[in-house]
Amino acid sequence: MEVGSTRRWLGLAALALSMLALGFDMTILNVALTTLSEDLHAGTGELQWIVDSYLLVFGALLLPAGLLGDRFGRRWLLLAGLGIFGAASLGGALADGTGGVIAARAFMGVGAAIVTPLSMSMLPAIFPPAERTRAVAVWSASTALGLPLGPLLGGWLLQHFWWGSIFLINVPVVVVGGVAIALLLPESRDPAAPRVDLAGALLSMAGIVALVYGVIEAPSRGWSDPVVLGSFVLSALLIAGFVGWERRAAEPMLNLALLRDARFVSATVAAVAANLMLGGVLFVLPQYLQAVQGADVFGTGLRLTPMLLGLIAGAVATDRIAARAGHKPIIVTGLLVLAAGFGWGALSGAGDGYAATVPWLVVIGIGTGLTMIPAMDAVLAALPADQAGRGSGLVQTLRQTGATLGVAGLGSLLSALYRDRVPTAGLPADAADAARDSIGGAVAVAGRLHDGGLLASARDAYAHGMDAVLAACGAGALAVAVLLWLVQPGRAREDATPAADGRESAHERVVP
Repeated sequence: MEVGSTRRWLGLAALALSMLALGFDMTILNVALTTLSEDLHAGTGELQWIVDSYLLVFGALLLPAGLLGDRFGRRWLLLAGLGIFGAASLGGALADGTGGVIAARAFMGVGAAIVTPLSMSMLPAIFPPAERTRAVAVWSASTALGLPLGPLLGGWLLQHFWWGSIFLINVPVVVVGGVAIALLLPESRDPAAPRVDLAGALLSMAGIVALVYGVIEAPSRGWSDPVVLGSFVLSALLIAGFVGWERRAAEPMLNLALLRDARFVSATVAAVAANLMLGGVLFVLPQYLQAVQGADVFGTGLRLTPMLLGLIAGAVATDRIAARAGHKPIIVTGLLVLAAGFGWGALSGAGDGYAATVPWLVVIGIGTGLTMIPAMDAVLAALPADQAGRGSGLVQTLRQTGATLGVAGLGSLLSALYRDRVPTAGLPADAADAARDSIGGAVAVAGRLHDGGLLASARDAYAHGMDAVLAACGAGALAVAVLLWLVQPGRAREDATPAADGRESAHERVVP
């Protein structure tokens, strides 16, 4: 059934609104950790679990959620995911202790894991190929818009309301989005989708949990810590077991033929690489704007908007040229623009003002738009329509794991370089530990001791570490650009009909 033009664009707006809530939820919590620590008497370990409980559940359930959507109906399960996310947000707002908040965050991760791949998989069901690139651009921009909105909205809410308001704000957003999705979007499913493979699902979830846990623990424990190494080894064994099981399963939950499709793999590599680099940059950049340039929480979110504007510009350019140029040249160009933006940013110093930061933020945003949006469009183009949920779940699993790895790996690089350069000789032991731990700690110690020299040295050390992170991202973007130029199929093969499993898309069923 073809969805009317006005109806499908309104339906896309509903999907975008839902993704907006998930987007700003990713960053809104960052500005509230200090408040939660004071009001709930939460220690460092409890604060870490408030953040990590969401990530662990989210990463583990993305792949099974896509399969369930293909089998039982994507719209139905999408609405269920929004309901879980909204109910958990309400529970978090009303919690009276850290245990309740941690549990609420875990259930929010369940809801987000269902919504993310299924909202993406709805796009090819309601948009023809000629409009899909624009739809992907709107869908991607809605998530990106939420990233700077998180600190802006979180700062304003905490100034005027209690800490629970950062969770409560999700409820009306998902209610409005859910009602609109129910009224505007058709149901779609794959009647030939395999049954839920319990063994495969458990292996995949356990493997992702072990990987994400190791990545989360690595910055604090060290990458060579036995717990971290054990997590990585266990993850490798479980994921290898999952692949082996899927090869022998009569009805595998993941079509491994997708991993032999050069179009799908190369576009996924580009999307994961961009997500990894963007995740790392969004971790280090707010601290630079706050602790080095002196912005407050609200101002930090505002100062991230040039990157968003650049992303929108990249999305508009992609929409206008993708039909003529194809995906490959746009993605490679986007990665080269990203490399240029990161390289420019790597020249930053502690004494630079915000005016010097804006240009390279815009360039990074443009490069992200030119990379991420055609890559996601290419992924959807390579997927058979009846596997949209499973394929989207796989891509989103890899993307989110990449973003987590970016935060951990690039954050570890920054921390190591910062600690080596910040001077703490002559400081009391507790003050020295705080100053070495983070730039925020150094700013607090310098303010308490009225030590301008420590403040200047800490800012220089942080800027040096951030420059190294940006340089690493630039080198990574350049390497991926060269790789994709060599291996990604050109326009002629992009236009080929997807047939990763030999089935026709006629198996896809759209229900009004």
